[in-house]
Amino acid sequence: MSTILNTQGNELEIPEIKDKENFRIAIVTADWNRQVNELLLAGALDVFEKAGLRPDQVDRFSVPGAVELVYASARIIKNPKPYNAVIAIGTVIRGDTPHFDYVCSQAADGICRLNCLGETPVIFGVLTVDNLQQALDRAGGKLGNKGAEAAVAAITMGGFLRM
Repeated sequence: MSTILNTQGNELEIPEIKDKENFRIAIVTADWNRQVNELLLAGALDVFEKAGLRPDQVDRFSVPGAVELVYASARIIKNPKPYNAVIAIGTVIRGDTPHFDYVCSQAADGICRLNCLGETPVIFGVLTVDNLQQALDRAGGKLGNKGAEAAVAAITMGGFLRM
């Protein structure tokens, strides 16, 4: 559900980070559909700044596309430098072939499997839309910013085991 619908048009509520000094986030962004993904990334970074995180507490990585988000996220959660959460940001826009269905399925299933490991939460920040306008509407447009929502989810889930 979009930010606007989730908040009835109000400001997105940013949860408090309990152990702010030791909180670390990794964001993996797909290069494919970069125009949209950069807007999602900006939304996430804005939330982390408002939450009081320093730029050095948020590590950024990029990969070619949405399927590669899974591999990168898997490698990151195995990193000896622990992260509280990982956000996978991407955009898949429907085309004329079934490629859309395969990519969406692989990205969603892969990130779901990583979450089932129970090691580090991996937030699914991947837009799956029919056209570019739908993506832009969800990347800071009239339906809010799903990147910002992903950051809120990362803060919430990143503190889950520390509650």
